Formats: sequence, structure tokens, C-alpha cells
Amino acid sequence: MHRRDLLKAVLAAPLLSLLPAQRLLASTRELVPRLRRKVRPGEPGWPSDARWDELRRKTGGRLQKLQSPFDPEAPAAVRAEAVKHLKNPFYLGDQPALTQTSGWADAWLSRPSVYAVAAETAADVAAAVDFAREHRLRLVVKGGGHSYQGTSDAPDSLLVWTRHMNQVQMHDDFVPRDSAVAPQPAVSVGAGAMWIDAYSEVTTRSGRYVQGGGCTTVGVAGLVQSGGFGSFSKRWGTAAGNLLEAEVVTADGRIRVVNENRDPDLFWAIKGGGGGSLGVVTRLTLRTFALPEFFGGAFGRIKASSPAAFRALIAEAMRFYRDALFNPHWGEQMTLGGGDTLTISMVFQGLTKAEAETCWAPFMAWVTARPDYTVVEPLTVLALPARHFWDAEFFRQHAPGLMVDDDRAGAPDNHVLWAGDQGQVGWFIHAYQSTWLPATLLETETKLVDALFDASQAWDVGLHFNKGLAGGAPDAIERARNTATHPDVLGAFALAIIGGSGGPAYPGLHRTPPDLAKARRDAAAVDKAMDALRKVAPDAGSYVSESDYFLRDWQQRFWGANHPRLARTKRRHDPDGLFVVHHGVGSEAWSADGFVPNTGSPG
Repeated sequence: MHRRDLLKAVLAAPLLSLLPAQRLLASTRELVPRLRRKVRPGEPGWPSDARWDELRRKTGGRLQKLQSPFDPEAPAAVRAEAVKHLKNPFYLGDQPALTQTSGWADAWLSRPSVYAVAAETAADVAAAVDFAREHRLRLVVKGGGHSYQGTSDAPDSLLVWTRHMNQVQMHDDFVPRDSAVAPQPAVSVGAGAMWIDAYSEVTTRSGRYVQGGGCTTVGVAGLVQSGGFGSFSKRWGTAAGNLLEAEVVTADGRIRVVNENRDPDLFWAIKGGGGGSLGVVTRLTLRTFALPEFFGGAFGRIKASSPAAFRALIAEAMRFYRDALFNPHWGEQMTLGGGDTLTISMVFQGLTKAEAETCWAPFMAWVTARPDYTVVEPLTVLALPARHFWDAEFFRQHAPGLMVDDDRAGAPDNHVLWAGDQGQVGWFIHAYQSTWLPATLLETETKLVDALFDASQAWDVGLHFNKGLAGGAPDAIERARNTATHPDVLGAFALAIIGGSGGPAYPGLHRTPPDLAKARRDAAAVDKAMDALRKVAPDAGSYVSESDYFLRDWQQRFWGANHPRLARTKRRHDPDGLFVVHHGVGSEAWSADGFVPNTGSPG
């Protein structure tokens, strides 16, 4: 090495430690020349009526001017209909001007876009994307509209509404394009379909299983792009892990079919990279599985007589979970709180009713042998043929009340909601946080129990065992490993969720605004509860769909080591930042409302 080169190397050495941080900053700043502020109504550049008419013609008349049914200027009959169906998620989902979540305290409120393209084909979506790119419009995508963080909502925007793209098609022998893999059973689902649409076709009619979400009105596309957990994820994995192929419209207006062999980086990013950031997914094809003989559940509630007794109950519940339930058969949740109460809402697959009852017998024997506990709701085990698990007519005949119908005239017979999910319909979130709990905590009993007890004294804590894949089937874990979801999911025994909410708070619905003082008190209590869990899992990830709106280190918490690859894929497919959602990949380059670049670039 020449002396001059050696001197340069010595002088450069102290700077080497700064390179990772510099690269992180560069990942945003290199977009500066491409980013331009987006246009609002009334500003120079907003499309003329004639241009909007062109888009209307190009999409076959499917462009709509939007108005909330709660707008003071909305017709009285429209408002009355909306109030009547305020707790009907199917009605809310059928309104392009509404979202299933009405807002989040101190964060956002559900407000409609200016226009929506009620897309029926990928060509409609491409036309809307081209129009938004050419006119520098804020673009929003909505299928199910369940997003807690308001990612399918933005005033002054153009909405791509995929609700009518809800076709479901079964395949006996599906092979992804340009692939040489063996054919396998699968299902193709349009981006606007809800999971009840998929389950009705796949399970009720065809006797197969597809891994989807627990809530029947959640959109298929949004769930898959966020990772996607269902009740039986410990057996079959995440929805993203079972994606075989997707059709997606990218920011250049191209309709692409992607899979492991066709644009594998974009395909991988769609699998858990978050919806609304990388393109508009229009169709997904997911593998299906043979059904077990039975699905079932175990439900009960136990109250402790004192905090000390409750702590002992938590300890026994965690021991029991580790020894008897930490396997692919069991999913869903236990909730700790509610005045020193343990609520059991578990589901199972591949067991008979008798086998499930035998499984729970030792735990209930421990409870009933001690005077410190009152069984408020006796443990009840139910089982049914797996094919009927989402069969609306079966539940109407055999278990009325467990499912709630879409009560509108002419509604599809299969459109039902689990009664326990109705509290989320139209809700206004006060706080919502999540963290994965590593399975290693099950072996350090005191640390885990102390953390759960301390958290439960501040707020109810839900342990969603199906949203951590540790203890699950090895093949399901391997499929999830090849997704963008935070790697912590692979070694977590549960996702802890802590949240609080109030009733619907759509603008214009009430004369008085939401009680923000109460919302902030609730949020402070949720913070305190989550702090207790963070003490034993300080660096754990958070699930992108069920997380804190105000999370600071969201890139690391949502995706961990996967984030750099996601950022590269974002820059390649959307260099101009057409797709912006709150805490989405690349959103750090934009203002909170998604209209103004954060980089100081000229408008």
C-alpha cells in the first residue's frame, strides 16, 4: 500500500462506525430528488372536472364522489340508515366513505376521500394509480377497511376501493407462473373479499382449510400483507407464509403477477411488509390444506380472591399452558385482569371434545381444590365438525347467538360475524399496543409471572397464543420464516395485546366529541401495563396490524432485520412515494398526513 493510501485509510478509520447510521439516513434522503408534495382540492394542479370525467369513463363509470353518511349535509334518510346499521360491519364495509375503525384518540378520525374508484378489475386499479401519479394525488387503498392505524383513510385523497373485487376460485392443481413446482390445492381470492367469503367457499362448500384471520369481516388482502394470524396459526402458520402468488398494480401502473420466481423481492415484501406501501394487491392465491375432523373451543372465567391468589393463578396458568397447550392443537387467548380474573377463550383443532376436556382437567382440578378461586363461568368445551366452523346456517340451527347476521334485506346468507368481535365495529381506539413474548420466558417462570401480574394490575392483558409461532408445526414456522414479518414471531409463544376503546366516533355522528380526557387516562394505563412486559422482553417486535399508533422505533419493532430489504424494494418500485401510509415502509420521508416530503425538497 502506498504511503498516501495508508494515510487515507488511517484517517478514515474513525468514520467507519458511522457508516450504518449514514446508510440508514441515505435510504430516505436518496429519495429527495423524486419526492414532490401532493395536491389538495383547490390547489394548483388539482384535476379539473373534465379530467375526473376522463377517469370516470376509463373505469367504466366507477368513479364516485364521496360524502360521509354522517355529514350534516347528507340526506336524512341516508343518515338514518347509517345510524340503524352502525354496529353492522358488513354495512360499514359497503360504504366507501366509512372505515370499520372510526378513529384513534389524538391521532386520526375517519374522514372520506374526495373521490373513489370502485374497482372491479385490475385495469380499473391501474387507471386510478396512473391518474394519481400523473396529478400528484394522495392515493389510498381500502378493501376491508379494518386498519386500526387509519391506513385506508385520508381526506383530500383518491381512494382505490376494492370491495367489489371479491371473487373466490378454488384450484385442485395450482402452479405459480414460470414455476416448476408440483401442483397443489389452492384458492385465488380477490382483494376486496372478506375472510367469511373465503371460508364459505374453501371450508363450508369445498371441505378444505385456508389460513386466514379470526374476524370474519377482515379483508383478505390487508391481512396477508400484514402477515396475518388466525385461530389455528400454530398449526398452519401465517396467511403470508401460505401465499403462492399475487397480482399487484405497482406505482408505474403496471399489472404484475409475482411469486417466488417472478419478482421474488416484491413477492416477499407483500408477505408481511404492510398494506398500502408497495402497490395495490388485486388478487392473491393461497395454499389450502386438508381439514381435521374437528374444530372446537374451551371457554371459562375464574376470579381470584386477592392479588396474591391471582398471581398464583397466573403462575399455574402459564405452567399449564407450557405443559399441555404449547403445541399445534391450541390457539387464541387467555385474558388477565378484570379484577383479578382469568378469562379463557381458547380454540383447538385435531382433537375430539373428550380429548380437549381431558387436557383441561388437571388445571380445573387445581382451581377447584383451592378456596381462593371462584369459577364465575364453568369451563365449557365445545367441538363441531370442522367443515361447519364458518357455516352460518349450522350456527343458526345449533348455536344461535354465537354468530351475528348481516341484518340488511337481501344480505348474503353466509355473511355472519362472531358475536365476540362486535365490540370492534366502529370503535374509537384510546390505546392499542402489542409485543411478542419469547418462548424462553416460559422457562423463567418468576420473571414472566411477575411481568404479567404487574401488567394486569394496570390494564387487561390479552395473551394471543396463536399469534406467536413457537410450539407450532415446523413446516408452518419455516413458511413464515420466508416472509417480511418480524423474525420474533418465530420464537414467540404469544403476542401480548393491551388496548382500550370507546364507542363509534365518526365525525358528525354525535353532537359532543369523544371524551379525550378518558381516552388519555386509558392510554396512560395501557402504557404502564406494556412497560411491565417490556421489562422482560425489552427488544421484542410488535405486530404491524395491532400496534401503537405512536410507536417511535416502528421500523425495528415491525420488521427488525427485514426492514432494509423492504426499504430497497420500496425504492425500486415506488421511487416517487405514491403509496404512503402511517408507519408504512418509506413513510418516514413524508409528513404525518402523507402530503409533504420531510426532506425539504421543492414542492
